[in-house]
Amino acid sequence: MSTTPARVYAARLVGLPIFDPQGDQVAKVRDLVAAVRSEVSQPRVLGMVAEVFGRRRIFVPMTRVTHIDAGSVYTTGLLNMRRFEQRSTETLVIGEMLDREVSIPSSEVRGTVYDVAMEQARNRDWVLSRVAVQEPAKGLRRRGQTHVVEWRDVDGLTRREETQGATHLVHALNEMRPADAASMIHDLPRERRTAVVAALDDERLADVLEELPEEDQVEILSHLDSERAADVLEEMSADDAADLIADLSPETAEILLDLMEPAEAEDVRRLMSYVENTAGAMMTPEPVILGPDATIADALAHVRNPELTPSLAALVYVCRPPLETPTGRLLGVAHIQRLLREPPSTLVAGALDDSMENLKPEATIDQVAAHLATYNLVAAPVVDENGHLLGAVTVDDLLDHMLPEGWRDRTVRRG
Repeated sequence: MSTTPARVYAARLVGLPIFDPQGDQVAKVRDLVAAVRSEVSQPRVLGMVAEVFGRRRIFVPMTRVTHIDAGSVYTTGLLNMRRFEQRSTETLVIGEMLDREVSIPSSEVRGTVYDVAMEQARNRDWVLSRVAVQEPAKGLRRRGQTHVVEWRDVDGLTRREETQGATHLVHALNEMRPADAASMIHDLPRERRTAVVAALDDERLADVLEELPEEDQVEILSHLDSERAADVLEEMSADDAADLIADLSPETAEILLDLMEPAEAEDVRRLMSYVENTAGAMMTPEPVILGPDATIADALAHVRNPELTPSLAALVYVCRPPLETPTGRLLGVAHIQRLLREPPSTLVAGALDDSMENLKPEATIDQVAAHLATYNLVAAPVVDENGHLLGAVTVDDLLDHMLPEGWRDRTVRRG
């Protein structure tokens, strides 16, 4: 095993897997915890905030860390699974120090913190040793000049800035999976969360909102102006947007639906018209839909879209025009495994599976689960009484509705 680097930067640690001595992954790094008491002495790094499976956050003391490399962290394997609770004397390096406004008195430089490095002192303790500072952009430069200086050479590290920005934390969040970013945003102080939400672009915020507990979703949306709230809802999948809007007051819901693009609002209104926990209410109205004259090459090109979830990419739905839901009559579905075995130039209509029954929008959640299990599916079409495709129910839609109410809250929230 290679030696641990002499200096490790905090932002590069976020998301790294944590392994036990047997090589099994036991957690992911989410932050560093430090005891910041002065701007002269280097703060001791007490440990890491780690996320174990199920989104529980625990504390891993640095004394349990045996090795750090570019892609992983190794521990003794003896981890306390009690939930992490931050003490008043502790500072989260990623959550609270990134974007803090500081100055370097020796050079009269002012800027924001974009990373912090730690290294081992002679007594083997880990300490915060260097600070990476970025000046504001000047002139035609897109980014300001950067400086990496000793901890003691920076002023402002121990002050809590009420107007702390979010640029560098947002950059770190953008590198994470939406569920991981949602977990970090959930744990931020209210003011810090507000700054981060304001800095995220609409598409990324929509991705994160879909992974947050219901009360977090409502709180964040309520702090946005109506125009932006409507823009974010448009970026969400229609079924998730419908669930969120249903949690708002009827007056607010109507305002936001009126501000959304008509086509997007129409999909949401249609989903909201179905009884809760039925196939119609939980379906996605935008599966991969093709006409009977499409080739297998066309179908494969559509399912390669990286924005599709694996369950939505598993099936192609072949319909008579129109090809927007509700479509013309559903002719059948084509499984991606079958498509991969057929010549690309042949028609997708020749690879259809028309042997299974289709779901009706009024199907209950138990009926949907039984249907997917019976046919070994990860997605299934929902059709009306005339055979027109209304949407598709995926296994992840089903799980979202089958899990107990507030399950995201219980898996994200600390004790």
